[in-house]
Amino acid sequence: MRRLVFLFALLVPVVLLAVAFYMEYVMELEPCPLCWLQRYAFMAVAAVALLALIHNPGDTGGRIYGFFLALFAGAGLGIAGRQLWLQSLPPDQVPACGSSVDYMLEVFPLIDVLAWALKGTGDCARVVWTFLGLSIPGWTAVFFTIILLSGLGVLFGLFRRASSGR
Repeated sequence: MRRLVFLFALLVPVVLLAVAFYMEYVMELEPCPLCWLQRYAFMAVAAVALLALIHNPGDTGGRIYGFFLALFAGAGLGIAGRQLWLQSLPPDQVPACGSSVDYMLEVFPLIDVLAWALKGTGDCARVVWTFLGLSIPGWTAVFFTIILLSGLGVLFGLFRRASSGR
C-alpha cells in the first residue's frame, strides 16, 4: 500500500509540472515567482517519491520518506496559500509587479531572489486561469494538501509496506 502512496506522490507532481510547462510554453502564461517556488516544491516531492519507490524501505525508512513528503508538500502548500492570499487582496493593496525571475537570477544573489519571491509581486496576485472556480494556486493547494496528508499517513504508519521476507 505504501508503494502506491509513493507512486501517487511521484505521478501527481510529474503530471502537474507537465501541465505547468504546457501553460507556460503553449498557452504563453508567464509563471510568477511564487509559481516557480511551487514548481520547485513539486519537484522536491517527486524526487522524494522516486527515491522511496526505488529504495522500497522498511518501516523506519518509509516514515523518513513520509516526513520529507509532508515537509515539501507543506512548504508548497504554504507558498500556494501565500499566492491565494495575494489574489484575494483588494487592488489598492496588491504589491507592485517586479522583474522576471530570469532577470533577477542573473543580477542578484540567490538568497535575495528567494526572499523577493516569497514576498510575491503583483504578478502573483493576477488570476490568469481558472478551472471549476479555482485558480492555479488553488489547484496546487488541493494537490499539496493531498500529498501532505499522504506523507503524514506514511509518517504515522497508516500505510505499511506489503509484507515480504524481510
